[in-house]
Amino acid sequence: MRLSSLFGPTAAEFASITRFWPVLIHLASLSQAVNFTPVPSPNLDLSQLGRVALTGNFDAISLYHYEQQNENPFSTNGSQSLLSQMPNGAFATLVSADAYIMTMCPFVLQDGTLAGVVVGGNFTSLGGVEAQGVALVDPSTAKITPLPGLSGQVFTLFCDQNTSTVYVGGDFTGANSSNAIAWVGMAGWTNLPFAGFNGPVNSIAQAPNGNVIFGGSFSGLGNTTLPTQQDQQIINLSSANLSSSSSTSTNGFSDPSNIICRGNGQGGTGNTWLLSDNTPGFWRADMNFGYEPTKLRVWNTHQDGRGTKTFRYTAFPINGIMNFTYTDPDTKELAACDARCPLSSDLSVQYQDFHFVNVIGMSGFQIDISDWYGSGGGLDGVELFENDIFAYAVDGLNEPACANIQYGSNATTTGPWTVTPSGQSISEYLTANLTGPIINSGSASVVFKPDIKQPGNYTVKVYTPGCQQDSSCASRGIVNITGVFSSGTSASAPVQTQIYQTNDFDKYDQIYYGYVDSNSDTFRPSVTITPISGQNSNISLVAQRVGFTLLNSTGGLNGIFEFNPNQATINTDYSNSTYDVAGTKLETNALINSLTVLGGNMYVAGNFSAAGFENIFSISSGNATALPNGGLNADVSTVFAYGDVLYIGGNFSNTTNPGVTGLSNVAAFDTSKGAWQSLGAGVNGRVNTIVPLLLNVTSGQPETCITVNGDFDQILASDSSQASHVQGLAVWVPSHNDWLQNLNVQTTAITGKLSAATNISGSSPLLAGTISSQGMGIGDAVELSTSGNLGLKSLGVRIQPQQISSNMRKRAVNGQNATGAVTGLFYNNGGRNITILGGHFTATASNGSVIDNLVFINATGSGGETVTGVGNGLDDDSVFLALATQADTLYAGGTISGKVNGAAIDGLIFYDLAQANFASPQPPPFSGNNVAVNAIAIRPSTTEVYVGGNFDSAGSLGCPSVCTYQNSQWNRPSSGISGSVSALTWQGNDQLLVGGNLTIGGNATSLANYDAKKFVWSVFSRASTAVPGPVTALTPANSDVSKFWVSGQSTNGSAFLMKFDGSNFQSVGDVFGADTIIEGLSILSLSQDHSDNPLVDAGTTLLVTGQLNLPSFGNVSALLFNGTTFSPFILSNSGNSPGSLSQLFSEKQFTFSSSGGHLALGFVILIALACALGATFLLVVAGIFIERYRRRLEGYHPAPTTYFDKTSNMGRIPPERLFGSLGRGARGPTGTPML
Repeated sequence: MRLSSLFGPTAAEFASITRFWPVLIHLASLSQAVNFTPVPSPNLDLSQLGRVALTGNFDAISLYHYEQQNENPFSTNGSQSLLSQMPNGAFATLVSADAYIMTMCPFVLQDGTLAGVVVGGNFTSLGGVEAQGVALVDPSTAKITPLPGLSGQVFTLFCDQNTSTVYVGGDFTGANSSNAIAWVGMAGWTNLPFAGFNGPVNSIAQAPNGNVIFGGSFSGLGNTTLPTQQDQQIINLSSANLSSSSSTSTNGFSDPSNIICRGNGQGGTGNTWLLSDNTPGFWRADMNFGYEPTKLRVWNTHQDGRGTKTFRYTAFPINGIMNFTYTDPDTKELAACDARCPLSSDLSVQYQDFHFVNVIGMSGFQIDISDWYGSGGGLDGVELFENDIFAYAVDGLNEPACANIQYGSNATTTGPWTVTPSGQSISEYLTANLTGPIINSGSASVVFKPDIKQPGNYTVKVYTPGCQQDSSCASRGIVNITGVFSSGTSASAPVQTQIYQTNDFDKYDQIYYGYVDSNSDTFRPSVTITPISGQNSNISLVAQRVGFTLLNSTGGLNGIFEFNPNQATINTDYSNSTYDVAGTKLETNALINSLTVLGGNMYVAGNFSAAGFENIFSISSGNATALPNGGLNADVSTVFAYGDVLYIGGNFSNTTNPGVTGLSNVAAFDTSKGAWQSLGAGVNGRVNTIVPLLLNVTSGQPETCITVNGDFDQILASDSSQASHVQGLAVWVPSHNDWLQNLNVQTTAITGKLSAATNISGSSPLLAGTISSQGMGIGDAVELSTSGNLGLKSLGVRIQPQQISSNMRKRAVNGQNATGAVTGLFYNNGGRNITILGGHFTATASNGSVIDNLVFINATGSGGETVTGVGNGLDDDSVFLALATQADTLYAGGTISGKVNGAAIDGLIFYDLAQANFASPQPPPFSGNNVAVNAIAIRPSTTEVYVGGNFDSAGSLGCPSVCTYQNSQWNRPSSGISGSVSALTWQGNDQLLVGGNLTIGGNATSLANYDAKKFVWSVFSRASTAVPGPVTALTPANSDVSKFWVSGQSTNGSAFLMKFDGSNFQSVGDVFGADTIIEGLSILSLSQDHSDNPLVDAGTTLLVTGQLNLPSFGNVSALLFNGTTFSPFILSNSGNSPGSLSQLFSEKQFTFSSSGGHLALGFVILIALACALGATFLLVVAGIFIERYRRRLEGYHPAPTTYFDKTSNMGRIPPERLFGSLGRGARGPTGTPML
């Protein structure tokens, strides 16, 4: 249980010195550069392949260059991170917080030393280190140094090098200040002369005159005040664990609970607790919550002449004896006591009040009785009071019902709440585990009703226990807070906000600052906690307590205050300050969100109005000046200055006096021209932050772009561009005067949101937010350079994946990517240069039309690239999964449907690449349940096209799983196969290797062989027992494919990867994490050999593509395997999720080189054949000479002059033997006619 500090002023000063010593040591040893660790080169040699490309489902992609790269999605649970941009453009996370990072500044001392970057926000931990709202970060090592002493949230920072001071503003308490404080040089926290403000500070800036300007929501200087009715909240002792020592044995007087809830002080049996005769002893109460008592009330006993004469009060767990002040009942004078506090024996003294000198936190206390009246000590009642006004979710911690308080604090609940022990928190709290399937505000609720006795201006805070102590960080959700604080508040429009509960350690969020009514018979203030709708089906929520703090101040201010650091005292005559006066001219309760200095002017923005302007104005030359058109027509959240331009975000739609179009939630104001400018047509929701970002857009050099972040999902259409879908982040490029999303350029891809940025001298900028990024924003297909430095580049087409329907998802083959670009090939026949991509996506044609699922990028000739599709006829939800070409015909298969030239299509189309049109005729359609063509392989040295997939027949021909097409007819290779085929590879001219989820002759297998000469299917040897599941990807491992790699999903759901070495299957082991899907395998050459091993030849590496997970690394889209080690190669993202790569394709086929100095098998065969022919020739020649020699010996005999009848044996040959094989082109081996 965490408690407040015990120290008084002197002790606290000493504590601050010792507490900050680690900080001082840290400041002396900081370096200034953010370092990234490069990874070794993959040493690929792709020169023999021609052009090389990759397909997949991604919108951002990078080669793996630095150890800090990853595919992690950006956080959606309210947490943010410190980020730095790597040389390849992607972002690296330095440290992560458990909540928002709202502000940063480099803390540079007067001598130029970088002490670190000060980071502020509403977090409770940074980099896993407990840090309440503020911390110091070493940007080179990411070391976190907490700056303890504040409690609350930091909204703004201003680092002043001239005075080595960091001014801190927000909603917090610290030392003796509220909402504003300073960290000075090496000394630590220092109170400002005015002790802060009575409301939050949102912005701090240095005015041109050198003074510091504070902006926020406050009306005066000062901090909290004591209520006029003090010590009014009773601390609940009835739920405490009570104990005592040396209690009397007299019946009715020994129970320590006798003196709880005895406000009338009436003694007697059951109402009095007594000690044994003439014996010291104690009475103790241990609570399951923390509190800060301000008053102890004690009723002394007079039972049988007994009573307590002196006592001491010890607080736990600090084990400290407390000091009190009290009024002496005899002299009526104020007195003090500590270890021997007196109680009167006067019967007329009903009770005595003792006020704590130091208000500290505790969770238990003990009253030790050291002297007594009569035969022994005892008490008739004990009560504790506090000034704090709390309502607890665990109702037993609220004011006790036995105290008979008219409007005592309480809480009511609905839903599955259970009590959770306090752990490291201040008190017990409630936890609700919500399992759905539908979670909304009716799933659970807690309604807090505090005991407000005095109306006035209060801050209202909701306290949330940390998630680390109960191990619930992974499941914590988001709650909606609804507050009703005065009888004038409309029930239909209460104060509402949302709070993320993913904080690692205890925190509070201020939900309201303003007037709160006191309790009455007709009204009670309330705060309600409910879950927000639409969350995951398994979340946990917590509810602990709500606190109300009464505020007071000097008054006279309205959101703006000018502070002269050179003045030790504050003059509350604000009329001499232009800034203070400007604030007073705004309507009451002005909210200042931003102070920005540009060109000698201070621009003030927020939510306010005044005569002549609204929500933004400037202060210069001692005057407040309206901007053109009277400012903006709704509140401003943020302002960023770049060059002469102010970029402004908020919730506005136009200027106050309409006249400028396109100002939807974001606008620019050119200070040099005094004119408003639009950013396109704006965005369709509130803008919360505007953050600069360096991006390499067009010139090869990074340039400053403007990121706009907020609650929107669309860049609005303008006269020059269409609307663009975004996810709360849009990028404006000043050099192009357009949104990055509208520019056809290659640059860094980022999704998520940025909240803050700061420049560090000698290093790259530091940013804050929640970002997922890769080096290039390219969708679904990318080219891999094959010469020079390895790199990625666009194929020249903009692709966006389509969401696949649930029906189509069922038709997709296990392991096969169903969205994005799935497959591709390069077509170069006849001097043409066409790149073909297939999958499930949309693309934009050169003429601006929309292309679905199959795209041609034609770079033939010198006229540039032309992007086209196949035209009309195919259904939009078709998915292309396999491509092959023969001459000028493209064979494209998948889950394809539609009509071409009036004929139905299912599974496969033919396309004439020379004529750029559908071929005629089209093949008869496949049929069966969930038809899909997954693989196409043309038999070497023939025109036979083998098609594999999931189907039962082709046209009217029964032809399950594998069919061949030749001479405009389907043919069934042979009977005996069924199931789903995923991969086809030829092993020479006559042997086909088939992978999938198969049945051969009634035997289940994942691999099969087809002998195209004998027309026979067979189970591949050892596959049934060695391969643990269906094969979804297959690639050769040598030239004759006697060795090969296979992958797929095991029956237990895990991914497998195996090599067949010619004799046995060898597994790489259980190396992949959960949810891994391997989609493609390829062997590539290396420029430098790795050490030889049984799995991968020394000069090659295995490329594995898919949606992969390495437990030691995380998600990755492509891996390289050298036989011993998996190395990340390519990372990608799709939206806010890891991306995937389907396959690699190239212009030229990979050629296996010989190993160990031996010739390739083909050359060996040719040489052997030549040797055999040579030997035969020699034998024939020798035979001729021998025959001639024999004839000479035997003499010459003339040849006969008549011939035998060559037709005489014709009748002996049956006709079916003679002509039976001639129909092979039209009739299968089983005699089945072909179409």
